[in-house]
Amino acid sequence: MKLFNSSLFLASALATTVCPSAGANTDDPYLWLEEIDSPKALEWVKSQNEKSLHRIQSDSRYPIVESEMRKVILAKDRVPFGRYRSGFVYDFWQDEAHIRGIWRRTPVEEYKKKSPAWEILLDMDALNSREGKNWVYKGTQCLPPAYERCLITLSPGGQDASVIREFDIKTKDFVPAGFEIPEAKSHVAWADENTLLVATDFGPGTLTNSGYPSVLKAWKRGQTLAEAQEIYRGSVTDVGLGISTDLEAETPWIAVSRNLSFFESEVWRWSPTSGLQKLPFPHSAQFEGFFHGQALAILRENWTIGDRTLPHGSLISLAIGDDPSKAEIILEPNPKMSIQSVSWTRDALYITLLENVRGKVLRGTRNASEWQLTPLNLPENGIIGITSADHQNDSIWLTFEDFVTPTTLYSVKFNSISPTAQPEILKQAPRRFDSSELEITQKEATSRDGTQIPYFLIHKKGIPCDGSHPTLLYGYGGFEISETPFYLSTWGKVWLEKGGIVAIANIRGGGEFGPAWHQAALKEKRQTAFDDFIATAENLIQTGITSPRRLAIMGGSNGGLLVGATYVQRPDLFQAVVCQVPLLDMLRYPHLLAGASWMGEYGNPDDPTERAPIEKYSPYQNLKKEGHYPTVLFATSTRDDRVHPGHARKMAAKMAEYGHPFEYFENINGGHGGAADLEEKILLNSVEFTFLFQQLF
Repeated sequence: MKLFNSSLFLASALATTVCPSAGANTDDPYLWLEEIDSPKALEWVKSQNEKSLHRIQSDSRYPIVESEMRKVILAKDRVPFGRYRSGFVYDFWQDEAHIRGIWRRTPVEEYKKKSPAWEILLDMDALNSREGKNWVYKGTQCLPPAYERCLITLSPGGQDASVIREFDIKTKDFVPAGFEIPEAKSHVAWADENTLLVATDFGPGTLTNSGYPSVLKAWKRGQTLAEAQEIYRGSVTDVGLGISTDLEAETPWIAVSRNLSFFESEVWRWSPTSGLQKLPFPHSAQFEGFFHGQALAILRENWTIGDRTLPHGSLISLAIGDDPSKAEIILEPNPKMSIQSVSWTRDALYITLLENVRGKVLRGTRNASEWQLTPLNLPENGIIGITSADHQNDSIWLTFEDFVTPTTLYSVKFNSISPTAQPEILKQAPRRFDSSELEITQKEATSRDGTQIPYFLIHKKGIPCDGSHPTLLYGYGGFEISETPFYLSTWGKVWLEKGGIVAIANIRGGGEFGPAWHQAALKEKRQTAFDDFIATAENLIQTGITSPRRLAIMGGSNGGLLVGATYVQRPDLFQAVVCQVPLLDMLRYPHLLAGASWMGEYGNPDDPTERAPIEKYSPYQNLKKEGHYPTVLFATSTRDDRVHPGHARKMAAKMAEYGHPFEYFENINGGHGGAADLEEKILLNSVEFTFLFQQLF
């Protein structure tokens, strides 16, 4: 339901061939590697892939790792955790017979059976064969309440730039002469059966500097896209426009967001009759939606209204049309708490939150004068996510998992007779590895400024603290994204069962403890995230869990920047690095694909004031010729149109020039996820973990 979500906009870059002159450092000898599809660059990629794949796949451990990965990823007893709507459960499924996947559905009562019968709606492999394309399924939006007309997003090769086409569930085919949006970074939503709200590339002057749409139009059936009526036009300096709707609510609503920066937005409620009505929330607030006439938002900063100050991190509500002074606090988190999401049914709000990085859900109802919150009776010490919220009654579906507990799907239903409800287990995934001898602990490391940084540690019981244990430390630390417990299905089988250790760091820059935890590593304070990660590594070594000879770090996207900066700053701490789809040239990043949209997170290196702290940590600029560095595996994708593959390419080329050890793997397909189908996922994961065995065991 979120109108503006960091994950969404990280996933929405404009595909383009970059002009190296933009913001170029003329002293950079590797700018040619930014030309994504140039013959010279692709020949370099091919050469690096061949050398690294030969070294890794010829290792005697590779077939073992690959076999175990394959067994888990393609397991025939995997459980489909579908989404409930209008009497059916919808699911997207991939297996050996359906490499690109099938979109399917089954009635709810059928779904509850051990082996439900599924109705296939769209077969992606058959579609690709029929159309001669390389489509990757990227999601579906269906029109309530019948959910029979849908918008299906199809990506060429897994990139973010996609085509959107109208689909009829009754005929199980695309609608002849139906709505179709050409390949672009589009945001689209149903307004009614014959109207779409569309933000896309409408031609010159309709995109922001970040490559996102800056123009929103209402497109009527029967019109050409060019004939659609303009609703709103933002600025080229914005990040882009967003759309959010709830057509099943008691009073259906549509909202439009002008995203001024990555963490600032102006939000309007829109209707075709009354037009745009601006909400009075501060720009830094994160709009969540409307519930029973109340606009909901999470505050990233304190909001002072008259003689009242609403604290940052709080979930607040404001009746539509009311003066801001009447805003109410629904939930004010404590310092160890962070609100993760807000959902709603016909009768209640459901707030998922973290408390000391452990999931909880609160049910919120409002009487005439105040909000009342009640915790749901759910398992503890894991992560909880709401997958479906039924607007026709008061029921939700949610999942629970932790590092050693497979995902379990619960149904919780309330009614007027039973104001409390016990969760019912609908589905539970099988265990993929032996966790009987494992233990999970939550530790703390002391960062440079004295802040205590929590991290999870998963390992076999009773291990000696002699520094001998191969350990994989994982982190992210950015964009308010929290590193929460997740079932270690492949990692458990391939790594933990073999005696490896996993550590998950909850460093600043993430959202584990609310806005202040994120803002502590924002822009000029970015080094804080690196300090936290370094402190976690040092703590693992100081407590005898591992040693520099046995320690590896892994991170992707912003996490790729994290591990890149960390190994450049403290190469003495690590033996190996897995650097996935990374940002590494931080002096060039705003000029590469969606980079300009992230200046709210990192700052603007073209501004002399903001450039100085970026210069100090940018991995590409700070790599030295002298000294020893750990061996790095760079993994990226040619079709990643979110984070430019040039980051990984150039860093690898520089390491080669300086004689530092590295491996390189660039998958052609896959986009920012690195893999377009299950076979590519098996290959990528097998390469990464065989590399770790080579370096640490």
